[in-house]
Amino acid sequence: MKPPFAYIAVEGLMGAGKTTLAKRLAAQWEARTVLEEFEDNPFLPQFYSDPKRHAFALELSFLAQRYHQLKSVGERSLFHPITVADYSLGKSLVFAGATLAPDEHALFRDLYDIMYTGLPKPELLLYLHLPMDTVRERIRRRGRSYEQQITAAYLEQVQERYLDHLRKLDGVSVITLDLNGKDLLNEPLVYGDLLELLARPWDPGNHLVRL
Repeated sequence: MKPPFAYIAVEGLMGAGKTTLAKRLAAQWEARTVLEEFEDNPFLPQFYSDPKRHAFALELSFLAQRYHQLKSVGERSLFHPITVADYSLGKSLVFAGATLAPDEHALFRDLYDIMYTGLPKPELLLYLHLPMDTVRERIRRRGRSYEQQITAAYLEQVQERYLDHLRKLDGVSVITLDLNGKDLLNEPLVYGDLLELLARPWDPGNHLVRL
């Protein structure tokens, strides 16, 4: 069964499984994917080694990249009426709030507001909420050297900002999914439960769901 939404974004912390789930859902629904291109960003490893020096350049580079990618979401193909993304543009606002100094953040917010106007918003945003220990273990297991420097305090700050951002979204149906220790990708029954959730016509607003 396909969802009653044409544009779905999957969000969550690093290691939450956003990209893998977005690809799987797209294959399930024969949908188009929009996947974040972060591996070639030269500012990312520099940021983790010296956050204060490289935060503004990193956030601007991601903002520009995400803007160019998400502009294409409005040009839906007749052959792919559903689009699944592994992020939303609001991700830029979340991370900028956690990394930038107040004056840099004010400038960034102005640029964000200018660029966001006119871009399509996700009709449904799915946030994967995992325990912090699980997130840190997944980051450790996937072995990206620059990510090993991420602190628990930073992850907790980003998660708090994500949840605050989701509560304030207007006109978007948001599912904050508490996975309750379950594995969406390796437990077929859990994945089936998720498909049933996504097939419902959720009203705009934030809906907390525990699997």
